[in-house]
This record gives sequence, structure tokens and C-alpha cells, in this order.
Amino acid sequence: MTINRLEASGRQAPYCALVTGASRGIGAAVARRLAREGVGVIVHYHRSREQAEAVAAECLALGAPFAQAAAADVRLSADIAALKTGLEQAGRMPDILVHAAGIAHYGLLEDLAEEAWDDIQHVHLKAAYGLAKRFGPTMSWRRHGRIVHVSSVWGVVGAAGEAAYSAAKGGLNGLTKALAREMALAGVTVNAVAPGLVDTDMLAELEEAELEALREEVPMKRFADPDEVAELIRFLTLGGAGYITGQVIGLTGGWRM
Repeated sequence: MTINRLEASGRQAPYCALVTGASRGIGAAVARRLAREGVGVIVHYHRSREQAEAVAAECLALGAPFAQAAAADVRLSADIAALKTGLEQAGRMPDILVHAAGIAHYGLLEDLAEEAWDDIQHVHLKAAYGLAKRFGPTMSWRRHGRIVHVSSVWGVVGAAGEAAYSAAKGGLNGLTKALAREMALAGVTVNAVAPGLVDTDMLAELEEAELEALREEVPMKRFADPDEVAELIRFLTLGGAGYITGQVIGLTGGWRM
């Protein structure tokens, strides 16, 4: 069943979701999950065009009324502006915005180059600012919208060896709460999900012995599946979550509570 909204013209239009970083991992899982609910999906990518187009094709096969891959470097305000212009011209301004794009850096702060610090802040935090600034006003005008930031448990408790990532996700959590206050009266909810260890290629740099040691730390003795994160985001965007806003919701299997 396609989920629709009523446009000012009086016609019904399917919901549209913009998912950043949707060519792989959590972003791709979110795109597929929303597609199964009949939501049209904009599969954002930066460099992985073929992967993004494959995810878009999957979304169509799963029931999305439309799905397209869209390129942008979310670190750049000009790219986000161009993305908005393209979607606006196509009549596909998002009702749902999920910011899942992300990068990681492992190493001590004393060895972290300033350029790497800036890059991490821009992908996670500056991008969230730019996306909300460009797409939030249309949601407010429609008196309905859902924004979800994919954060991390490290944004809550911090991680040695991941200072830049922890700082970026902590900032994202603060932005989530501030935006939720600003947009509440317009009917727009803003939340963050903060997963712990998720079985994606962000863990690819770790040796199997390191992965096993991490599994042992998790009370449930396993990593989260990206589909489990996607299911939580589905609830926040399409479920009965209209009174939930400004929350950072953990998904950790009991790890780092």
C-alpha cells in the first residue's frame, strides 16, 4: 500500500523519503524498508553510483512508487542546494529525511590531522545542518515531516580512539534536540537513533579476533543487523510516533548502557 499525502492542489501524492548514504549499510537498509511501505525513495550517494542505482532498483521491486539515485557531496552547501533544486523541479521534495551518510576514523587524537577532523564533522554534522536548512522549510509549510539522524552510541558515551567521530555524533544529538524544539509546532518531528555495533563495512578494518572480543562485550552476544536499525527508523517515520521528538534512541543490545 502506497502512503500518500494530500497536496495543496487537492491531489494525492505518495510520500517521498530522502535517505543519505543509501548506497550501502544502514542507509540502504532504510531505503529498502521504506520502499516496502510504499514510500518513494531518493537514494543519495556520493561516489558509489552503481551501488546506489542497484538499491533504487531494489526499492522499485519492493513496491516503491518511484526510486532514484541522486548524487551529492553532503559536505558542500552548494551540492545540497543543487540536490534540493533537482528534487523540487521533479516534484519530489521529501516528507521524510534520514541522514545516514557517515565516515569513521580510528586513531588517537594526537595523530589526527586537522583535515580528517574537519571531514568527519562536515559529513556528519555540517551535512545535517545543510539538509535541515534546505528541506525543513517545506516540511514546516506542509505541517508534517519526519527527520531522523543516524547517530551512534559513541555520541553518547564517547570512544577512545574515535574522538572526532564521537564529537560529530554528540553534536548531531544536540542538533536533533534543538531542531525538535524549533519544528514541533509545525508538526515536524526530529529524532536520532544511536546504534551500537552494527554489522556493516565500517567494521571491516577490524580483525576477526577483535570482532569476537566486541561480540563478547555485548550482552546479546551479537551485532545489530542494519535491518533492525531500519525498522526503528520506519517506526519513527511511518509508525505511531507522532508524539516522539527530540529523542536519541539507543539500539545497542544492552551494550554501553
